[in-house]
Amino acid sequence: MKRTSKSQTKPKYKRILLKLSGEALGGEQGYGICPKTVANIAKQIGELRDLGVQVVIVVGGGNIFRGLEGEDAGIDRATGDYMGMLATIINSLALQNSLEHHGVETRVQTAIEMSEVAEPFIRRRAVRHLEKGRVVIFGGGTGNPYFSTDTAAALRANEIAADVILKATKVDGIYDKDPEKNPTAKRFQKISYLDCLQKQLRVMDSTAFSLCLDNSMPIIVFDLFKPHNIRNVVLGNKIGTLVSG
Repeated sequence: MKRTSKSQTKPKYKRILLKLSGEALGGEQGYGICPKTVANIAKQIGELRDLGVQVVIVVGGGNIFRGLEGEDAGIDRATGDYMGMLATIINSLALQNSLEHHGVETRVQTAIEMSEVAEPFIRRRAVRHLEKGRVVIFGGGTGNPYFSTDTAAALRANEIAADVILKATKVDGIYDKDPEKNPTAKRFQKISYLDCLQKQLRVMDSTAFSLCLDNSMPIIVFDLFKPHNIRNVVLGNKIGTLVSG
């Protein structure tokens, strides 16, 4: 019988922040909430819990509403952003429901207080949940307009002292060009924060990147939809693109 090596089962990261776009929860359509896709994501997160990894999740709301799109339709930016924050909380509750159906104890904390459906964001309480083996989902972005959920992910990752931000996307890393439009696009295995900003690769917005740069928070961009990919990244396999100093 072939024995599994220790390096294959021991996680490289103890505490991670997983950044999910709202579109990821929408499945192939990219809008609304696809129960099958959410269940698949929940199953992958359950694999991390089984490894003893502490998991924090920040989820976007673009599958329901984007503040910038609202601005184009005549909704003022601040109001549109607050609507987008509420969309992230809807997604957070959907993901919590699916995780708990898979036997993963989960808490949702929101930057906008709504005590009937979720806890308010309290850093020490969030850390305590992690220490007890619960998954924590942060909804509502930063609670302030004009800040993206990528910025919320960078902020929360630093607040709870995560080892890494895992940015789950539909592509397998960061490319020098759009791989869907340019078949000759080259994928980076590793790239610096400054190179990302200078090349305007737009994996995250400049505010989020600056937060990560200032606090030496590494980011791994990878394909969410490849089976067991979240687990493989956490185990230290060379998947996606690493963004660091």
